[in-house]
Amino acid sequence: MLLELDFSLDMPIYLQIRNQVVLGIADGRLKVGEKLPTIRALANETGINMMTASKAYALLKQEGYIQADRRSGAVVCGEKKGGGLVSDALKHGLKLLIAEAALSGVARQDFLELVTQLYHETEGAK
Repeated sequence: MLLELDFSLDMPIYLQIRNQVVLGIADGRLKVGEKLPTIRALANETGINMMTASKAYALLKQEGYIQADRRSGAVVCGEKKGGGLVSDALKHGLKLLIAEAALSGVARQDFLELVTQLYHETEGAK
């Protein structure tokens, strides 16, 4: 699993890992049932603290993106349970993105077209 971590960002490393795993699942780079590196291996290959890697995996497990146990390690799950419902957390994240786009002067139609394009790219990768 190749991760591109940027230590100069304000975003915590464990969130960068979480986000890249989620994107990898969505675009098909990570397949359902695929084993992820152990926490120790992830920490060693990225040069991060084991607690940071553990926190990223714990968050991914909590959110339903991976299954993890001590014997079999971390494995990519299928689609999250939820029946296609939009969670409050997702609504909040989208609202924030919309606000940032609007404050940056992005036109509503341009934003919607970009979202549609990116959604189709993600669907096509499956």
